[in-house]
Amino acid sequence: MKLQLLGFFTPWIVYAIITLLHSIIPVRKVKGYVRNGKTGELLNYRLNGIPVIIVSILLWWGLGKLNWVPYDWLYHVRWESLIGAVVLGLIYSFATVLPYRSTGKSFFADFWFGRLKNPQFKNGFIDAKMWLYLIGAVMLQLNILSFAVHHWHTHEVINVGYLVATGLLSFFLWEYLTFEKVHLYTYDFIAEHVGFKLGFGCIAFYPYFYSVALWATVDLPSPQLPLWFTIAFVLIFFSGWALARGANMQKYYFKISPEKSFFGIKPLVISDGKHSLLANGFWGKSRHINYMGEILEATGIVLCIGYFTVWWIWLYPLYYVALLFTREADDNKICKTKYGKLWDAYTNKAKYRIIPYIY
Repeated sequence: MKLQLLGFFTPWIVYAIITLLHSIIPVRKVKGYVRNGKTGELLNYRLNGIPVIIVSILLWWGLGKLNWVPYDWLYHVRWESLIGAVVLGLIYSFATVLPYRSTGKSFFADFWFGRLKNPQFKNGFIDAKMWLYLIGAVMLQLNILSFAVHHWHTHEVINVGYLVATGLLSFFLWEYLTFEKVHLYTYDFIAEHVGFKLGFGCIAFYPYFYSVALWATVDLPSPQLPLWFTIAFVLIFFSGWALARGANMQKYYFKISPEKSFFGIKPLVISDGKHSLLANGFWGKSRHINYMGEILEATGIVLCIGYFTVWWIWLYPLYYVALLFTREADDNKICKTKYGKLWDAYTNKAKYRIIPYIY
């Protein structure tokens, strides 16, 4: 019973530590892209994701080195920990929705999407969205490390592809935190509210579901795939990364310096005098080629593990398909309303929604 309780409260403790680290570790203070709805001023953000994840890993390593907490603790209490995160995610979701005025939609819609768009504590000392992404990323990293250590210790023949997959998923997290400032210019920060979808998603879903392929195969022996298979799957991952990161960076630089080229791509801009849209490079191939990149990244990770017939490893890339195709449709409606005929002109140039020449 004691083990179950400790497992249940493990994510609560970890999130509290991450919040403390985020509060005390030196930060970069930056202005975002989104404006305060009341004052019209750009919102303030404190960014220190990489130092926080480094210190968190060092704490995990130190506790294991001292034999206070086993390195694979999060593997052994994975189900209790997940339940604890689910309960905490529900509490957070209700707490961030119920006290605030309805948006005029149904309660279910308000609970799912949220009522507050960009809640912040003490003028950006803690931004809700940045905090949620940070605690989710660090918790996922610790889960990844715990599962990798358990796999290493329990198999005589290590599944190299499994360890490669843990490395790629870790790269995905570190890369995201490295470009924290860039993500302040993405759909999440511009359009989404904070409710169950984002709150529960980052507290319970993100740090546990994103590692579903590792859960499914951690206790399986090596499938002993040829090395060139793994190399090919890694190339799929990095081709997706190039599309996702390239598109996001091109859009970011266009927003901060619209006249400058990105990787030799001179911006082609269409304008109606009030708004301007980027219509070439990554954003000329499709309207959201970055989404295609993220799906390829997830596919490369699960392929590396080598168990293609274990059906639930495919939940990870399929989730991206469901999430991003739906998000693209929502974004298309928002942009159509915001830009009007200018959006029609852009969609005539970028005819494909996500996958060039296909969709």
